[in-house]
Amino acid sequence: MRIAIGADHAGFALKELLRAELEALGDEVTDCGTHSEESMDYPDVAIPLARAVAAGRHDLGVLICSNGVGPSIAANKVPGIRAALCHDTFTARRAREHTDANVLCLGAWSIGRGVASDVLRAFRDATFEGGRHQRRVDKIRAIDQPE
Repeated sequence: MRIAIGADHAGFALKELLRAELEALGDEVTDCGTHSEESMDYPDVAIPLARAVAAGRHDLGVLICSNGVGPSIAANKVPGIRAALCHDTFTARRAREHTDANVLCLGAWSIGRGVASDVLRAFRDATFEGGRHQRRVDKIRAIDQPE
């Protein structure tokens, strides 16, 4: 699987841990930054990552900051992105199964490393169920189309 991962300074340490886990699973991982704990602005990572996922260069994206909210807002501004802020395996799995989410957002300061790993695997391994959920996702996709 091709996965893009990125974080701001607050999410840097968790990004490094999760990147290594994804690589150990055999995924092709693109590290979109940041590359240190030096203060930076999350949109500078979230927007390029989201654009790359929307363009099909990656199957999924992962964004991490202190609480996950800012990157989820920024990523969801990109047409074709359905970013989900998840705190447990149920919401991560359901985000993929029911809303075809393609970017997982995590809060490094609000989730433990072990839970974050479990949430990432649940998100990565789940698949969109389609069916009755497809018409709902189609309505979301329609928002991305120019009027």
